[in-house]
Amino acid sequence: MTKRIPLIARDLKQLYTGFLIAAVALFIVCSFLTEFNVMTLIANGDAFWEFITQDFLPPALPKASRIPGVLDSVVVTLALAMSSTTIAAILAFFVSLFGSEKVSPFPRFAKVVRGFATFLRNIPALVWAFILFSSLGIGTGVGFVALCITSFAFMVRAFVETMEDVSQDCVESLQAVGATFPQRVSQAILPSCLSGFLSWYLYCLEVNIRASTIVGMVGGGVGLTLFSYIKSFRYDIALSIILLIAAMVIVVDQITGKLRKELLK
Repeated sequence: MTKRIPLIARDLKQLYTGFLIAAVALFIVCSFLTEFNVMTLIANGDAFWEFITQDFLPPALPKASRIPGVLDSVVVTLALAMSSTTIAAILAFFVSLFGSEKVSPFPRFAKVVRGFATFLRNIPALVWAFILFSSLGIGTGVGFVALCITSFAFMVRAFVETMEDVSQDCVESLQAVGATFPQRVSQAILPSCLSGFLSWYLYCLEVNIRASTIVGMVGGGVGLTLFSYIKSFRYDIALSIILLIAAMVIVVDQITGKLRKELLK
């Protein structure tokens, strides 16, 4: 009699089964709390596809006189993402130096810096945009500050982790011979961590290209243009702008992805 050899260990199989049961139970509980009904979604599927095929498709171009304005809004979105990410990266670099216990001249203060960055990071950029919108109104300044806050918080934590992962032998050697804090940063931290910093910067830029479209609905840029066409029920033109945004994001992702691979070699 041949002996069956299980492809998955019994304990792992039980773990996967338990996880699946827990996921199904969680879905049922969440559906009950949110009053979500799959059957209602299926029953209304025809209305959804009718809306897509009749209102969204086929995509249409705006009037010739408005095309330059749409393209200008795309440029504004790119500039908004790049400028906010760059300013946030510069600020995050200096703050992260005080957020790493191994690098900071005030190690006890490092936890406060990381905690503050975590607090800011846990508030989405769109929430910051609405908060700023209440005081500053619609404008690119709202989008810039909202993206800058979230990017700053994210990169502070990312830069701190990058510095923590680097060997501290060089830092300790410089400290032993009496090097000052700026000298330790310029001679040890920057040469060892620069590629990691740039990689995180490029990743954050990718995220902000996408986020700037959403934040732009109250902060200017192509998001505001898209929202204006949706409010005026010109869904066919809105679809063209959505496709333009998708193409922009794909191009930026490809460029930054290749740059990150080169940096991480």
